[in-house]
Amino acid sequence: MSGSSTGEPATSASVASAAEPTAGQAVEQTGSVRRGLPRVAGGDPWPPAGTVPQVAVSTGSATAAETPTATATEDVAPAVVAPSAEPAAAEVAASAPSTAPSTAVAPAPSTGLAPAAEQASASFALGDPSIPLPAPRTVWNGSAPRRITAAAPASARPRPPWTQAIAGLLGAAALGILAASAVAFVRALLSFPFMQDFLAAFPGEYAPAVAVEPGFAPWVNWAHFFNVFLMVLIIRSGLRIRSEKRPTAFWTPRGDPKGKVSLTIWFHQALDILWLVNGVIFVVLLFVTGHWVRIVPTSWEVIPNALSAALQYISFDWPTEHGWVNYNSLQQLAYFVTVFIAAPLAAATGFRMSGMWPKKAERLSKAYPIEWARALHFPVMIYFVVFIIGHVALVFLTGFLRNLNHMYASSDAVGWTGFWVFVASLVVIALGWVAARPLVIAPIAKLFGTVSGR
Repeated sequence: MSGSSTGEPATSASVASAAEPTAGQAVEQTGSVRRGLPRVAGGDPWPPAGTVPQVAVSTGSATAAETPTATATEDVAPAVVAPSAEPAAAEVAASAPSTAPSTAVAPAPSTGLAPAAEQASASFALGDPSIPLPAPRTVWNGSAPRRITAAAPASARPRPPWTQAIAGLLGAAALGILAASAVAFVRALLSFPFMQDFLAAFPGEYAPAVAVEPGFAPWVNWAHFFNVFLMVLIIRSGLRIRSEKRPTAFWTPRGDPKGKVSLTIWFHQALDILWLVNGVIFVVLLFVTGHWVRIVPTSWEVIPNALSAALQYISFDWPTEHGWVNYNSLQQLAYFVTVFIAAPLAAATGFRMSGMWPKKAERLSKAYPIEWARALHFPVMIYFVVFIIGHVALVFLTGFLRNLNHMYASSDAVGWTGFWVFVASLVVIALGWVAARPLVIAPIAKLFGTVSGR
């Protein structure tokens, strides 16, 4: 063996793996190895479980003194060896004599692994796992990153659907009990003589200060329809904005690349503009024709009369309806708040949050912070939803044929014309609801800007 090894070129000494200890070294197992991704698709993480790093330590024997290359391997990084691998140092010591020249190449130890895995384990060296690996800095001082919530444990199972159904039924039953109790309480309260005197003094409405022609002009019917149509789509798009995580399309105005917004926001703002135009036309015609008296309080008697009307509604002994001639005080206050308070609040808060707000108006922005607009905009939308639900409910509970003729047929008769017009309007609203998607909105948005997917 000595003769065959001396015939090798001197440079063959570098062929030995740096991870394998030489004959003059001992093997020390320290710490544990951090496991990573599998080497093959569908395999187990590499290295195998139980793998420990082996560090070659010089024994200081005569062999190390005689072999010049023995000392050079002391600084080699520890090699990763599977638990089933045989100690490499023992094989090297048994196969190589102590007088072997420095150019001798020790045979590779058998590790019990596949050839590719064995080669990877020989060439892949790990250091001390307690020392972090060097890496460029990727996180800088600034705002705290988002916290990723830990996955729920397997034992935390969601509640069965039947428990949620029972909870919903119990909640509905509780609300029903409260409503029945309120009706019983108010009916008992109105049976007292002093409350009868109150109802006689304030029946629920008062005579308007300015005489106005009864009835509803056709422009009122059209304004009412457009208001309902636009309001439904505005609420739909507003809720979509709040829940939209990754918009599918964006809109950029011409000449202002920095004004890019999602297509849903553009649609919402376009509907707002149309809604405001319809509202301005309605208010102008309201004051031109003198019908403003029907929804604007002109006497402080509106307060006790509104309270009287509310008590009569709750007791189900409802006040007499004269909507064709005059609204009761509760209706008048509701319409006044909706037209002259809620609508301007919705417009002002929406304008503050939109891209149309002047960016350079620093004093105005400080006087009217965007946080105020965000805090008010959503509650105003909730008010509109509650108003619509209550309004529709009273329309159907207080003579829906006559009321629908008032709103859709400009007639005080009890017939089905207004009802069928109302049904047709619902079909149009439903079509608008279905069409409110990027496939339909994008071609319209392209007329006013650029639509892109990113």
